[in-house]
Amino acid sequence: MKNNWPLWEVFIRSKQGLHHKHAGSLHAADAQMAIENARDVYTRRNEGISIWVVESDKITASKPEENPELFEPAADKIYRHPTFYDMPDEVKHM
Repeated sequence: MKNNWPLWEVFIRSKQGLHHKHAGSLHAADAQMAIENARDVYTRRNEGISIWVVESDKITASKPEENPELFEPAADKIYRHPTFYDMPDEVKHM
């Protein structure tokens, strides 16, 4: 009988980054194997300092046809986008 390992989504935090970025997907039997395989596949050149793996079937995503209800109401609330503030040069990662 053929084993059908679940699909895992891989997120890597780079040495320069403050957040994890989606790196790709892979199949693995469990979370530990997914982390080890992700290390071997996505951080071969010592790019990462942290790995997250999530089973693909555990992710819930919005549907493109729902975009108007989800995203348009925020556009009319300028206070949610403080682009009118001047940030000092000393402030990093804002």
